[in-house]
Amino acid sequence: MNLARVIGTIWATQKDPGLVGLGMRIVQPLDFERNPIGAPEAAVDAVGAGPDELVITVGSREASLPFDVALLPVDLAIVGIVDRIDGDFAPPWRK
Repeated sequence: MNLARVIGTIWATQKDPGLVGLGMRIVQPLDFERNPIGAPEAAVDAVGAGPDELVITVGSREASLPFDVALLPVDLAIVGIVDRIDGDFAPPWRK
């Protein structure tokens, strides 16, 4: 699981039949200090995330598990919306 921020929405006129009715978002992966890392990515939204929300994403085979259709062509999925983060999660070398 990884932390990301929703930065946009993807509108598709045609998609796999298993994806019909599901939202697609553009997410920016974040590090533990909420700084952007890497390039933005497309993700299928399993939870109804909105613009600028902090979300949890999963990738690879696990990304298709939140959906009812087996082997849905999904490589990244939003599986949670973050309400808050408590604690100090900095690695020991950063403390």
